[in-house]
Amino acid sequence: MSDAPRGKWLAALLLLPFAVFFIVFQLAPLAWVAISSLQSADGWGLANFAKAFSSRFYRQAMQFSLEISLWSSVIGLVIAVLGSYSLRQVDSRLRNFVTSFANMTSNFAGVPLAFAFIILLGFNGAITLLLKQSGLLADFNLYSKVGLIVVYTYFQIPLGVLLLYPAFDALKDDWRDAAALLGASAWQYWRRIGLPVLMPALLGTFVILLANALGAYATVYALTTGNFNVLPIRIAAMVAGDISLDPNLASALAIILVVMMGLVTVVHQWILRRSYHGRR
Repeated sequence: MSDAPRGKWLAALLLLPFAVFFIVFQLAPLAWVAISSLQSADGWGLANFAKAFSSRFYRQAMQFSLEISLWSSVIGLVIAVLGSYSLRQVDSRLRNFVTSFANMTSNFAGVPLAFAFIILLGFNGAITLLLKQSGLLADFNLYSKVGLIVVYTYFQIPLGVLLLYPAFDALKDDWRDAAALLGASAWQYWRRIGLPVLMPALLGTFVILLANALGAYATVYALTTGNFNVLPIRIAAMVAGDISLDPNLASALAIILVVMMGLVTVVHQWILRRSYHGRR
């Protein structure tokens, strides 16, 4: 056997554990959820999806999930872009410290994060009381939609920085100098050169942040004790709840969540293809 076929067989053999893991823990659960979503007391069909979309309560959960995820992803992405660009301009030791800190805080979520925000920004939180006493804050509810956007944005920023920081390596200093010599302003440089080069990384990071926010459960549950109406809370309540136990409807809501993420990914790929063909 020649070296080339042997190398292909070795690569396939090394890929086998990952393929088994992916099938068992990704495809199989997704297939089970899809099958379960089509089952109801009346038999097979789309009754669970009809119930989900006809219910104002579940439509509100979809709306709140999308709004919180979109706003936190957009705000987190903007801050991450500014932070990643600023890191390229500072001393290497400070840069290494900030990236290490971002790596650590990107894993700071769930119950500890909710507890920290309650202490700082709750009704009697330290920062909330300080801002109210100074007259800078009249009313703020951490347990509302706006409060959740703040919490979600917090754990989006470190992840966004870690994903976007390497993308700025694609921007060469010579390009800025050449654009300036040709009379381009800073805005023209970013609009014509910088942003088009960074666009694939920006869109990819946005999709990851959106997925990260759509699937978040532990933080919002610990913060609101499961009383805020978002899809992950509703799904968990129907799978593990004592009152409204309905795993089939939970499966339908989970599929709706997957479809939301799939639509965002399809739009992302479509924009990337248009951008690529436009540059050609």
